[in-house]
Amino acid sequence: MPSYLAMKMGSGSEAAQALLQSDLRELGMAARKFANHAMALDDQGGLGLGFLGSIFKWLAFAAAVYLLILDRTNWKTKMLTGLLIPYIFFTLPGVLFNLIRGEIGSWIAFVAVIVQLFFPKHFRDYLEMPAALILLTVVAPSLVADTFRNDFVGVGICLVIGCYLLQEHIRASGGFKPAFSRANGVSNSIGIALLFIYPVWALITMIF
Repeated sequence: MPSYLAMKMGSGSEAAQALLQSDLRELGMAARKFANHAMALDDQGGLGLGFLGSIFKWLAFAAAVYLLILDRTNWKTKMLTGLLIPYIFFTLPGVLFNLIRGEIGSWIAFVAVIVQLFFPKHFRDYLEMPAALILLTVVAPSLVADTFRNDFVGVGICLVIGCYLLQEHIRASGGFKPAFSRANGVSNSIGIALLFIYPVWALITMIF
């Protein structure tokens, strides 16, 4: 009788283990299908990054805008935060890029130049960076706007800018640990870390 119970328990354990392995295989297959389907959905930027790539691009764009706003308010540092402008240019989602690149952006750039030339006292400091971004988007040659923006060049520039801002932030915070532990540095560190999401994903997608 005990041997019968042991055999029954052993067979039940083996069945449960086999069932668990089967479920794990199905989960793996579902994850692979999800990744393949996500990468098959081309975003509007032309890189073929897929649905996840579009989300990462929006996240990186939002992080760069967030850091730019911090720099204009309470995150005054000596680092070259003006590099966020070309980063935003290269990560600007297709919908916004086409909108600024069109007639609306041309009119905004025209008004910004007029105000800067003839009414400089009315041109606030916090408007300089947004105006520079709009001007850059409007006047950028097609080689930069249509080719480099959707190529290894743009992704590489984004990575270089992210690495520079990260090491400058760590240096200004007094080390790696203070940069990610101080209350006033955590939000900046998270924002800078988010800058790497899109270019890293784009590189992986383009290589593999």
